[in-house]
Amino acid sequence: QVQLVESGGGLVQAGGSLRLSCAASGRTFSSCAMAWFRQAPGKEREFVASISASGVGKLYADSVKGRFTISRDNAKKLVFLQMNSLKPDDTAVYSCAADVRSYGSTRDGNEYDYWGQGTQVTVSS
Repeated sequence: QVQLVESGGGLVQAGGSLRLSCAASGRTFSSCAMAWFRQAPGKEREFVASISASGVGKLYADSVKGRFTISRDNAKKLVFLQMNSLKPDDTAVYSCAADVRSYGSTRDGNEYDYWGQGTQVTVSS
């Protein structure tokens, strides 16, 4: 069992930065691949970034590549999403997810077993 709690969302102007955190509970965190997804009003859930259990393998959506960075601290059971050069199109609820069955990460949301409640990110123009 893994419980995930996100924090760090808020309102920011275009061009600004935010750092999201995801705190995990459970003994299996260091063997889980982790990911961030987002969902804007009226749109489907969208993959943002993922990271392997070791922290070495990382994947990014083309829309955030070069602006967002995913990282993790296995000792503290935390996953981060550093978001720079934010755009109004980045406005969404951001959720973290855990895949307890795989060390490697994937863009497919169906592969993730546990999800957090999400944190709102709003980017004003």
